[in-house]
Amino acid sequence: MKHVLIIGAGGVGSVVTHKCAQARDIFSKITLASRREEKCKAIAAQIDYPIETAQVDADNVEETVALLKRIKPDLVLNVALPYQDLPLMDACLEAGIDYLDTANYEPPETAKFEYSWQWAYQDRFKKKGLMALLGSGFDPGVTNVFTAWIAKHELDEIHELDIIDANAGDHGQPFATNFNPEINIREVTAKGRFWENGDWQETDPLSVNKSFDFPAGIGPKQIYLMYHEELESLVKNFPSIQRARFWMTFSDNYLKHLEVLQNVGMTRIDPVMFEGKEIIPLQFLKALLPDPASLGPLTKGKTCIGCVAKGTKDGKEKTVYVYNICDHEACYKEVKSQAISYTTGVPAMIGALMMLTGTWRGEGVFNMEEFDPDPFMDALNKYGLPWNVTTL
Repeated sequence: MKHVLIIGAGGVGSVVTHKCAQARDIFSKITLASRREEKCKAIAAQIDYPIETAQVDADNVEETVALLKRIKPDLVLNVALPYQDLPLMDACLEAGIDYLDTANYEPPETAKFEYSWQWAYQDRFKKKGLMALLGSGFDPGVTNVFTAWIAKHELDEIHELDIIDANAGDHGQPFATNFNPEINIREVTAKGRFWENGDWQETDPLSVNKSFDFPAGIGPKQIYLMYHEELESLVKNFPSIQRARFWMTFSDNYLKHLEVLQNVGMTRIDPVMFEGKEIIPLQFLKALLPDPASLGPLTKGKTCIGCVAKGTKDGKEKTVYVYNICDHEACYKEVKSQAISYTTGVPAMIGALMMLTGTWRGEGVFNMEEFDPDPFMDALNKYGLPWNVTTL
């Protein structure tokens, strides 16, 4: 009998709640909390299982601690914004509750994400006998587990790693982001960064691209080099990696709109004065763009996310590709969300399941690849994200 508190009622929070309700033998009690409780109630109404709801400001440690002490969950599953990771970790420490998130901390005032802030909590969680699992989404998350599985079963040493994320879906909107617009645009407009020969290399945003031929009928797409947080933990935990890169697809239409928005200053994250008030242009833009949760019934096509790893097996060179194909329309039919939310929400639920069943346990702060990948890989097949492996 385990009680999970899900914080965040966006597209991912909705998927997580649906999927936890499907695994009710593990998640015997589910509470969904957000700044706006009416969003939680709307999600709960879609599910044929009792979901309790609550209001909480995840930036307010005191308020969150009060909620935790009142409802006494076994785990906090954080699918709020990355800005709120540290306040929620602080609240979990004070209340004595385990913690899980899907994306690492990002300070609101700087478009920069790295694990240093959360890794700094290691001793505090260990001292309290608590566990924090970081980045239990798809990328980061499943891609970390894919890498660990490759290292366990397919390659004795990984020398090169390419994480490749394609959204081949179409929502028919002139310009919209498939997850939180503010986080999405901050991420895409940041400098590219990759690991090579023991150091980080930087590139101008989206300046490096190439074609990649995706499976399942998706075909060739342009992929663009970006920085993504899982690279930081993977090169730390797999020191044989000599080069690690992250790539993502973007349509020409998306890139055209983004360029114009950048040129007119709408992607700025510093305050500007407007009619005597300070506003942040990117936050104003977010208010104008479609809510990602509204794209579910509109989106058709597939996603393909996976890892191409090159290394050696029994002294011979070998390249392995492990990937998942996810269909937007099938996701909407199952949980009323498109595949971007689905591919993040399902691994968040599985990570929570790993923790609550004791399959993955430890004291301190952990990244996904630090545990046995096999039970997680089995759960992906069981709960809606089946994977494939091929030798290139």
